Amino acid sequence: MKIVLLGSIPKGDDIRENWVDWKIPYIETIKNLLPDAEFIHGDAISDNAGAEMVVGHDLSMIRQADVCVVDAQQKIGAGTAQEMIIAKHFRKPVVSVIPKDTHHRKTNATFHGVKMDEWVHPFLKVSSDYVADSVEDAAKWIHKYSSSPQKLSIKDLKIYDDVIAKYEAER
Repeated sequence: MKIVLLGSIPKGDDIRENWVDWKIPYIETIKNLLPDAEFIHGDAISDNAGAEMVVGHDLSMIRQADVCVVDAQQKIGAGTAQEMIIAKHFRKPVVSVIPKDTHHRKTNATFHGVKMDEWVHPFLKVSSDYVADSVEDAAKWIHKYSSSPQKLSIKDLKIYDDVIAKYEAER
């Protein structure tokens, strides 16, 4: 199984100096359940290759992958958000790691006076096939998916037409 890891990558050598690579614990944890898993990620190409090469590389990875795993433990960037939508274009499962009470997932959040027991960023929730509490939780979902992919429903680009239709029908 080929797994693409999507998430924040340092933008510049000066930032990389103090960066802790989030991909390492993902690989170690997922490999515990799927020892034969192969991992690919956007850190394999440098931005000095040019915008088209970087985007082409990252989108090619998504197309090749069996599963996309998104690190959303902290705020994600524009590239990661777009990669999630491209994953739906290629009908790839997207597992987003969004622990409770982090930037993109809140417990007991209030919006316009209405308290929500749990809030997950709407775009991340709709674009994800599974929202995991932790990397371990994501690994379990991937293991389950790898055992019987036909049993789990995977979203494609139609999800966006569906949510537009739902909004227009209910407004």
